[in-house]
Amino acid sequence: MRAGDIDRREFLALGAAAATATLLPAASFAASPTETPLHGLSAFGELKYPPDFTHFGYLNPDAPKGGTINFSPPNWLYNQNVTTFNTLNSFVLTGDAPPRLELCHDALMAPALDEPDANYGLLAESVTISADRNSFTFRLRPQARWHDGTPVTAEDVAFSYLTLKDKGHPQLSLPLLELAAAEAIDQGTVRLVFSGKQSASTILTAITYPILSKAWFAEHPFDSSQLVAPLGSGPYRVGRVSAGQTIVYERVEDYWGRDLPVNRGQNNFDAIRIDVYRERQAGFEAFKKGDVTYRQEFTSRVWATGYDFPALKDGKVIKREFSEERRPKLQGWAINQRRPQFSDERVRRAVALCFDFEWTNRSLFYGLYERSQSCFQQSEFVAEGMPSPDELALLEPLRADIPGTALGEAPMQPVSNASGRDRKLLGEASRLLADAGWKRQGSLVRNAAGDSLALEILVNDDVFVRIDSPFVENLRAVGIDASIRQVDPAQYAVRQTEFDFDMISMALQLSATPTQSTLETIFHSRAAATPGSRNLPGTASPAVDRLVEAAGRATSREELVVALRALDRVLRARMDWIPNWYSANHRAAYWDMFGFVEPKPDYGFPIETMWWFDKDKAAAIGRG
Repeated sequence: MRAGDIDRREFLALGAAAATATLLPAASFAASPTETPLHGLSAFGELKYPPDFTHFGYLNPDAPKGGTINFSPPNWLYNQNVTTFNTLNSFVLTGDAPPRLELCHDALMAPALDEPDANYGLLAESVTISADRNSFTFRLRPQARWHDGTPVTAEDVAFSYLTLKDKGHPQLSLPLLELAAAEAIDQGTVRLVFSGKQSASTILTAITYPILSKAWFAEHPFDSSQLVAPLGSGPYRVGRVSAGQTIVYERVEDYWGRDLPVNRGQNNFDAIRIDVYRERQAGFEAFKKGDVTYRQEFTSRVWATGYDFPALKDGKVIKREFSEERRPKLQGWAINQRRPQFSDERVRRAVALCFDFEWTNRSLFYGLYERSQSCFQQSEFVAEGMPSPDELALLEPLRADIPGTALGEAPMQPVSNASGRDRKLLGEASRLLADAGWKRQGSLVRNAAGDSLALEILVNDDVFVRIDSPFVENLRAVGIDASIRQVDPAQYAVRQTEFDFDMISMALQLSATPTQSTLETIFHSRAAATPGSRNLPGTASPAVDRLVEAAGRATSREELVVALRALDRVLRARMDWIPNWYSANHRAAYWDMFGFVEPKPDYGFPIETMWWFDKDKAAAIGRG
């Protein structure tokens, strides 16, 4: 399951470089020039692309425009839902919005997908950092227009940041806590001012936020009641909508940024169609018939056994793997520590010991997955072996507030004998429960008050019932009153938002250079009590907070690696998340009617904006 990207999703219509902008030096963001217009910002290192670049290297600048892609989104963000939708405001907490509404809204700046930490101007042609590094002045492109032809102004930008700070989804509002002001200097100049308490990386999150129309929202409430699409300025606009079923995004022919150098080669489809399916199998059947033309497969059984239908055998459908991005992945279960029975780390560890990955991978996953160990899997931030001297320098002052295992070998998930019921691991789970005060009485463990230890796993799809059922059997074997509760997607979203669960799964892909703002929404204490945050376990640890803040203070990638490895050790020792499994590649299938550049970029894979419709291929398979 892909629950969504946390790095604001690639706003891919990037702006061209201003003639007066300068290239950042090979230094950290904290050392970037002040009082000088810059065409881009980088967390660490110099920008790959100079002010006069013609296009991004991972795009085809001559890609033709036209055609339609109907795809199943593999990721989403904010309040978006891939199984239903009832609002077209994606930027608030409540309601369920369809994925990819962000394609209708430009941002001040946006990332290049072949660099780990660089952002280039989109609506903003340049940004100037103040001498004290607490304010950032953006000069807007004078040609920037809303879809109704009116100019995008500094007033719109200031309104957007103040509104998102006050009323936006927590993924948007939390990083803006230290935003002190958003000021329109004149029609084309806007300044964001921070309190001085912000991380140096906060601005790198803020510059990718969607910019909203002040005039449009003056006449419409900023809430989830909207089934009218907000006015946008991006490369697509909302076309046909069937609430809860289908949304079509239409390419804006006169899009103001179409001919900018950084836009060459992307936003190629005339229409991007998304049909939502409540059941995975229904979506797969639609793909087999050609109603859906691109699909990433997240069900191992289907990938191993289901791709044998006529269109694939005839060569009309391509089944292949693409390499995963070089970005950290967090995939695992969160046990809700807001509930007293799960506040003891020994209880959470006992639960983890009951999951037999080796048996699950062999018996249910066809051997297609690898065991996840970390909240930063597949990245350089994964802790290994003993802590380095630099890691210890961060960990030692926290010794009294972290598990002792965080100071030794990096904690690893148990390896079972693949029997499905490893007596040794289950025995260790029983011992941990007893040590935590849960004594066996008959078939259940109970505390001193006589209460049983109940644990309900919340799911929203039949596939998770199948996967979690053996896990539940092992939990029951050690005396935990375990069960699975399957609810409909809308109820699932509400219960996740309100932290109304015992245990729930989550899959996130972070940016290649996680900012402090992003880390805070997942791990920091202030997010634990904020409905809609990604801090699903309710982690509220001063030690974790300090390590997140240490990551925010990093002035080089080396310092960031040290801080995040130290954080990884503590999170794994605390069992805030139970890592489960991951795949090293995207498993994808598509009707052979698309063109694309290979190899794919290392830091993103938005096929709906990078690929194009190939008329000759489509005609060859009868889809022209």
